[in-house]
Amino acid sequence: MDRTDGGWVSLFSGGKDSAWALYQALERGLDVTHLVTVHPAGDSYMYHVPATDLTALAAESIGIPLVDVEPEDFAAESATDSSAQGDAELEPLEAALCDLESDLESDIAGVTAGAVESEYQTSRIEEMCERLECDLFAPLWREDPRELADAMLEAGFEIVIVQVAAHGLDESWLGRTLDEDALAELEELNEEYGVHVLGEGGEFETIVVDGPHMDRRIALEYETEWDGTRGRIQVTEARLE
Repeated sequence: MDRTDGGWVSLFSGGKDSAWALYQALERGLDVTHLVTVHPAGDSYMYHVPATDLTALAAESIGIPLVDVEPEDFAAESATDSSAQGDAELEPLEAALCDLESDLESDIAGVTAGAVESEYQTSRIEEMCERLECDLFAPLWREDPRELADAMLEAGFEIVIVQVAAHGLDESWLGRTLDEDALAELEELNEEYGVHVLGEGGEFETIVVDGPHMDRRIALEYETEWDGTRGRIQVTEARLE
């Protein structure tokens, strides 16, 4: 498959990985016409969960229309295991893409995704793209995590940690900016506890509040929620500066 007609759709959670995939697509001249955000109702095997409501602000700053896939579109509660849940979670996304394609004047040329190492996610997205007869652009796939993180910072991404759930990551990480010092600490935690430098195993989640692809920075006010082993920020106000 190699569609040269039609626009690209970016799977977009607002986190660093999906934002980097979008940014790389734009840098390569791909015509990204829509962002698509999936909003799971609870924990998800397939999708980034926290702070996805901020993607509307991010999309406004980026200047690309956003399509939301809401929790009521999910049928994953009927799944009996992780594999079945992943398949069920993919269904509303695929349906949304089919609906979007029917509304467009041309076919979807391809989909961008921010997966780094997850075969679970990537294999399902690849299969979905095959069914939709479109291409997949996954520029982070199996790249060196530290090199990816460095590239994001060098490009000007401002990345905020919004959720942590791993040994070595305490409440002080909530709301912390992912900078060179944080990356150095994460590499130490990787050696001690196996924490992934990019949080690929769900150790932490992020949002990108500013970057070269954004016209305006997202300003946040928040409170922290911490249960002793894991936590997240609860955004109380968000606006574009």
